[in-house]
Amino acid sequence: MKRLQVLGPGCPRCRKLAENAEAAAKALGLEYELVKVTDINEIMKFGVMMTPALAVDGVVKVAGKAPEPEAIKAMLK
Repeated sequence: MKRLQVLGPGCPRCRKLAENAEAAAKALGLEYELVKVTDINEIMKFGVMMTPALAVDGVVKVAGKAPEPEAIKAMLK
């Protein structure tokens, strides 16, 4: 099971990233858990300086933008 973590305060771009990540995981037929990390101290532990960010299994894949589902699919493989 993949663990998808959306790092950000809950802004519109954060919500869009969560939607896109979920769409990508569903399109690939993956078992996944989507976690929204909104605590700034937790976000800082990932070394992220710009939000939103997406971490897959604890590894940051993208920060500062909300890629489309097609781009996120490549990050999930």
